[in-house]
Amino acid sequence: MPGVGPNMSASQSELLAISITEDLVPSTASKCPSVTSIDFDGLLNPPLLLQDDPTECGGQLWPGGMVLATYLLQTKMTELQGRTILELGAGSGLVGLALSLHHLQPSCIYLTDLPPILSLLKHNIALNPSRAPITAHVLEWGSCIPTQVPSCPDILLAADCVYFEPAFPLLLRAMQEMIGTDTVCYFCFKKRRRADMSFVKMARKVFEVTDVEDDPDKKVWSREGIHLFKIRRKKQASKT
Repeated sequence: MPGVGPNMSASQSELLAISITEDLVPSTASKCPSVTSIDFDGLLNPPLLLQDDPTECGGQLWPGGMVLATYLLQTKMTELQGRTILELGAGSGLVGLALSLHHLQPSCIYLTDLPPILSLLKHNIALNPSRAPITAHVLEWGSCIPTQVPSCPDILLAADCVYFEPAFPLLLRAMQEMIGTDTVCYFCFKKRRRADMSFVKMARKVFEVTDVEDDPDKKVWSREGIHLFKIRRKKQASKT
């Protein structure tokens, strides 16, 4: 995430207030991998250690992941305790790894992404001795769900997955397959183009999509064009 350095000491509100002006795929020239320490303004002790990969779009820190992780750590850990969590497009593993380090742990966490990201995910898992079982897996949207991951987890997470418009139908299909009757999905992204909101319109036709309103930092991140939604399967009308 631009503006977050290895020795991050700014308050959480300052981090969330950073003006993000990155291109869709930032230049990787003259950039080397670095390890960032993130304590989410004291919510994690010890802090999360996260290595990025500036050569991969998915291997960089993005603002949607920071917002989603902070929201869940602040307000939802009691609800997430003992739950099975799967993250789509996990990238460097920011969100899932942050949850795994909290003293209220999910029962297990599955981080998924494309093959080029798998080694980075495994490296970051090794950097952070987790209190909850956490594993990394390849999951390509639109393909069969691997047998090693749950087909309908209790919690489905996705942060800044909306950046490549041709992949929208594949992402929607993956969500349709993985959001079961009791699954809750938290979906967060920074709007960079007008087309980004078209995914939300697609999702509303299939799912029950509601804006998250209980985040105490919403006024801060909403000014940066960041959106956070809670998504569930639509309730079927009862037969009379």
